[in-house]
Amino acid sequence: MPIYEYQCENCGNTKEMSHGISEKRFPKCPECGKKMKRIISRNSFQLKGSGWYKTDYAKKPASSEGGGKNAGTPAKAKTSD
Repeated sequence: MPIYEYQCENCGNTKEMSHGISEKRFPKCPECGKKMKRIISRNSFQLKGSGWYKTDYAKKPASSEGGGKNAGTPAKAKTSD
């Protein structure tokens, strides 16, 4: 079950609660007894290590060392008339 974070509309107290996605819950604050609203909190998910699309399979950006489409061809010298 997912963990949701709630904040009291009256005193600002926050509390984490676990319940099903389809449940519509509006708990009461343990401090003042008023209604709490669900808030969006940061997640702790990070893509670290190998095996992720972002690290192993995503298209790599072009390097800035001249590996472009004209790599390997000499530059033309300017001639003066």
